[in-house]
Amino acid sequence: MKKYQIIYKDLEKLSMSKSIKWETFSPTEQELVQSYQVSRDTIRKALTLLVEEGLVKKFMALALQVINQEQINFPVSDLTSYQELMEQQGIDSQTNVISLDKIIVDSKLSEKLDSPVANKFGVLSVREWLRLYLLVDIDYLDAKLIPQLNRDIAKHSIYDYLEKSSQPQYFPCLLKKSLSIMLTEQDKILIDLGKDLHVVCIRSKVYLSNGKQFQFTESRHKLEKFKFVDYAKRHPLKEKAQLTEKVSNTLVRYFLVFTNRIC
Repeated sequence: MKKYQIIYKDLEKLSMSKSIKWETFSPTEQELVQSYQVSRDTIRKALTLLVEEGLVKKFMALALQVINQEQINFPVSDLTSYQELMEQQGIDSQTNVISLDKIIVDSKLSEKLDSPVANKFGVLSVREWLRLYLLVDIDYLDAKLIPQLNRDIAKHSIYDYLEKSSQPQYFPCLLKKSLSIMLTEQDKILIDLGKDLHVVCIRSKVYLSNGKQFQFTESRHKLEKFKFVDYAKRHPLKEKAQLTEKVSNTLVRYFLVFTNRIC
């Protein structure tokens, strides 16, 4: 291993160890030259690797600021609003609502909705943390269920607002999610991607307790700032069989209701 690679590994461990506080400045090039007794060119090669890995930012060719390496725990299977999730983890994050409009559902959008109706709200929001735009949410919501939706409600928790102002049958309670990794031109504009061009796309369908779809969301995450977690509980075979039968019966009931509506 070459000398600059050894120095890079040392500085990488230092930046990850929290011995240098995040957002503060690390030793200057001259201090590192004296500490390691190597040329400035060797130090610059090591620092270039740190910058490329997103561990530090370089200022004025001399000062280096250590970048916060924390990640947000994002539960894939939970039905929780972004604002509620941030409060649970004690994270200070801001939401910027870029647009909120009533829209007409076209054929392309109707493919994403189980029960398409013409009256929908389209909401585009960007989430900010550590002075980085790291998440874009694209929401389509049933305007009949929340006709008074405005930017202030969308900026905080739509679920919390709905649960406090609606009847129990209008509480969000069921969820379907799919996950993929993809990058769009919109991501390049709205998300601070840096060198890592990986974006995790989570598509969600949210249903009310009466079985009606309330929301379709496409959440686009800057990969390196999120840790995607999920939880599973093991059921004994007997309980699993009973649970499967219960789910099957529920699906049959929904199918019969849906068939009757069509007929």
